[in-house]
Amino acid sequence: MSDKTKQRRLTFSLPVTVVVLAISYIYLSTIFVFIDQWFGLFSSPGIINAVVFTSVAAMCSVTYRVAISADPGRVPSTYMPDVEDSQSPIHEIKRKGGDLRYCQKCSHYKPPRAHHCRVCKRCVLRMDHHCIWINNCVGHANYKVFIIFVMYAVIACVYSLVLLMGSVAYDDGMQDEEKNGGSFRTVYVISGLLLVPLSIALCVLLGWHIYLILHNKTTIEYHEGVRALSLAEKGGTIYKHPYDLGPYENLTSVLGPNILSWLWPTTDHIGSGLRFRTVYDITQGASTSK
Repeated sequence: MSDKTKQRRLTFSLPVTVVVLAISYIYLSTIFVFIDQWFGLFSSPGIINAVVFTSVAAMCSVTYRVAISADPGRVPSTYMPDVEDSQSPIHEIKRKGGDLRYCQKCSHYKPPRAHHCRVCKRCVLRMDHHCIWINNCVGHANYKVFIIFVMYAVIACVYSLVLLMGSVAYDDGMQDEEKNGGSFRTVYVISGLLLVPLSIALCVLLGWHIYLILHNKTTIEYHEGVRALSLAEKGGTIYKHPYDLGPYENLTSVLGPNILSWLWPTTDHIGSGLRFRTVYDITQGASTSK
């Protein structure tokens, strides 16, 4: 993890506690019930599946811890937009009045893509949304970590669900109440009720953020873009998201230029979060080269 990703003080959060308990329950039931009942925990298939699932669960836990503890990005108290800067072809302004965006609560100007979080009570760089499940904002400095946490969580849940179904199909002992006293049946039912909706919700969440990444949008910018598109159509113009540089550029701007680091919570590539490349940079570069 990069030094740019500052740590924040952790406080008690009920949603975070629920997530930690859910991760613990899914891990223990998968290892000691599903794998053990299907393959036998100390058989070769059992050991392989236990090692693979433990690795996925470990990465899920590590990235979750980083997403919780990482500061999403603070606006420097000395930040001041330079409207004379030719290297910054776009300056975000208020929707009403046309003035540069200024946060009355934080008493400073807001850089492009920064927004004030009512929960955190401060402005967050490239804010996507405030997530109660990590008790933190998802912003410039922890967006990649949040995404790969969701990805590992999807893999873990789907993997556990497959092992659950295989264990149910294989386990003849489920009908033997004298052998297990119905305890495994309870674990299967609780796990199914937890894993099915959780897998669906996480897959939808991951798919949504993949869409946003490929278009270089935040959740806030998506909703603002819908309004801007509607207004543009009424005015007879075409709205284009200024930060959409193309799928590959958008992807590497979030995950990093090195594909080998995409699945690890590194943030060396993210920059300061005060300025982002836009389509205007590409247009200027093309005109300069002619």
